Amino acid sequence: MIPPQVAYRKPNNINEVLSLLHDLGDDCKIIAGGHSLIPVMKLRLNDPENLIDITGIPELKEIRDNEKSITIGACATHAEIARNEVLRQHAPMITTAASMIGDIAVRNFGTIGGSIAHADPAADWPAVLLAANASIVIKSTDGQREVDIDQFFQGMFTTAVQESELITAIRIPKTAFNANSTYVKFSQPASRFAIVGCAAAVEKGGEARVAFNGVSATPFRDTAIEKAIMAGADIETATANTADAVSVMSDHFAQSAYRKHLAAVYARKALSAVL
Repeated sequence: MIPPQVAYRKPNNINEVLSLLHDLGDDCKIIAGGHSLIPVMKLRLNDPENLIDITGIPELKEIRDNEKSITIGACATHAEIARNEVLRQHAPMITTAASMIGDIAVRNFGTIGGSIAHADPAADWPAVLLAANASIVIKSTDGQREVDIDQFFQGMFTTAVQESELITAIRIPKTAFNANSTYVKFSQPASRFAIVGCAAAVEKGGEARVAFNGVSATPFRDTAIEKAIMAGADIETATANTADAVSVMSDHFAQSAYRKHLAAVYARKALSAVL
């Protein structure tokens, strides 16, 4: 299908974007790579009157190495993230996940900010950012706020971003657990979305964070696995009750029982790599 007619705007800086979001309200949508928005527009599942293209704003594409964290601009592409050596050193699961997203075209145009704003339960970034203890920088004409990743994803296709707000960056802390991290997934072969994805970040003898995407309607951390690993349990014991605390999805790709089984399998794969 052909999407409906829409007014296209391309502001030059973040302040112009925020002003447009404030003035246009729910009559507009942000577009960057377009891999999430354009398909739903073509299906008439989303019908904005205005598109605000933010791809030309240099500040939103930067990946900055700070003293205690790494800041990824919301418009950094998956390919740019996959190639970044600072991220590879301090949080290898970030570059690993970026390299596994879609195909070359998707990685070259798709952006991390667009992906997490869409909040598809099968997308790769949510689990990885949950495991990384990331924070999301969000701006509006009223100012800036920083949302902890554990409060960001609120349901299927639902996040903490409010009307007239813009995701501008993602912050990844430089921690011992992020330096020892990985991401693994069982992919749907055509789309390469995750039927089950698992990110694990473990400081040996310290903090452990294990998160999943594709399993439930909302990406989640499996705190039972985390507590077991930190208590010294072996991997088999720690993953014995994987995903018990959530409602596991069932669809034409995988029934809930099979998905739950896969979650345990991929948790073991991820933990085996970092332990």
